[in-house]
Amino acid sequence: MENMQPAGSFKLRGIGRVCEEAARAGATRFISPSGGNAGYAAAWAGRELGVCTTVIVPVTTSEEAKNAIAALGAEVLVSGESWKESNELALKMAGEDPKSKYIHAFDDPVMWDGHGTLMDEAAKQGPKPGAVVLSVGGGGLLCGVVAGMDRNGWGDVPVLACETEGAASFAAAVAAGEIVELEGISSVATSLGARAVAPHALEICRDHRIIPYVVPDEAAVSACGRFLDDHRVLVEPACGVSLSAIYDNTPLLGDAGTVLVVVCGGIGISAAKLRDLEARFGLS
Repeated sequence: MENMQPAGSFKLRGIGRVCEEAARAGATRFISPSGGNAGYAAAWAGRELGVCTTVIVPVTTSEEAKNAIAALGAEVLVSGESWKESNELALKMAGEDPKSKYIHAFDDPVMWDGHGTLMDEAAKQGPKPGAVVLSVGGGGLLCGVVAGMDRNGWGDVPVLACETEGAASFAAAVAAGEIVELEGISSVATSLGARAVAPHALEICRDHRIIPYVVPDEAAVSACGRFLDDHRVLVEPACGVSLSAIYDNTPLLGDAGTVLVVVCGGIGISAAKLRDLEARFGLS
């Protein structure tokens, strides 16, 4: 239930680790190119650590997201039509200030180590699962979870890597045997909107059984509604895609008895937004 993290998603584990190490090394500013969960987690960590944080977002970022990040005390700058352009400004700013720390949304080994604490906790809390189910955007969670599984003796457990159609850069990379950059993101699961995954996400497929699972947006949105009804918990479609694997009883899970699903959470959802999405797909 990573949605219960103080910053609303699993991102706080890894970004928090990156920020803690940077603060100990003397960083006086964190710079995060993200208008979503990564930016929110960086702003949260900056507030807790007493470090000024700048979050750079593209023009497509909602006022709701910008206000939420600013409410944590972060400076919010708007730059570019896409994350790629926001990232260019973040790298430029970080390069001009040696006391600042650039925070990537998903491609950082220190971050993966932080995300891996999820599996350290899971190993203490319950039995070894027959499968692990998680969502993939840029692959940071996947890289961290696999690292955590390895260090807890769960390296033989298969991982179902879930994406929505229109944001399936990991499945495309696996199919091609190399990193593939999507022309664009057309899914409503915008938190999965990395046009290309971290190279390490593809590399770990050589030594681990990682199964891509791609479904339409409708399945992810439906799962969000069902999860809300069942558990009174609201999550983004980026999280719903993993839940859909269970609700739709995908045969890709085979005969796995105990399944561990990472409910990754996300701040980019509200009851009104979910109702609108359900209506869009004829689910309401």
